[in-house]
Amino acid sequence: MASARFVALFLLGAVAFNPPLLAIFDVDTLILGVPLLYVYLFAAWAVLIALVRLVAERSEEAGGAVRMDEGP
Repeated sequence: MASARFVALFLLGAVAFNPPLLAIFDVDTLILGVPLLYVYLFAAWAVLIALVRLVAERSEEAGGAVRMDEGP
C-alpha cells in the first residue's frame, strides 16, 4: 500500500514540475521581492518532501518498512 502512495507522490511531483504547469507561474509578479515562479517551486518542493515523510512514517508504523540494520 505504501509503494502505491510513493508512486502517486512521484506522479504528483512529475506533474507539479512539468513545464506547462510551470509556465502558469512564470509571470512578472513578486511576492516579498521573490518571483512567483521561485515561490511556487520551493513551496511545491517542500510540500512533496513533507508528504514523502508522512507516507514513510505511516508505512514504518504499519510495519511496511524494512530496516537497514536488521541482519540475517
